[in-house]
Amino acid sequence: MGMEERQVQKAHKVVLNNRRSGTVTGVLDVLSFDINEILLETEQGMLMVKGSDLHVNRLSVEKGEVDLAGNIDSLVYSSAEGIAGKSGNSFWNRLLK
Repeated sequence: MGMEERQVQKAHKVVLNNRRSGTVTGVLDVLSFDINEILLETEQGMLMVKGSDLHVNRLSVEKGEVDLAGNIDSLVYSSAEGIAGKSGNSFWNRLLK
């Protein structure tokens, strides 16, 4: 088993305060973000945060934590395969529309 392979799954938690700010733990990567959408790779799958005036206030790669702020409308989980789709580019097609 290589060093890059994850052996222990870290805890994943989402704390949302009045739909205006939040903290996500168990974050592996921030794949994309803009003022309307933030896509996080977490220990529990892909997490899409949608809203308006969204900002990543703090990112700690070592701790796997992200602090978010803005008008948060939805949090949606999906598997990594679901994001890529069968064609492998449906996520990018949606992103670039």
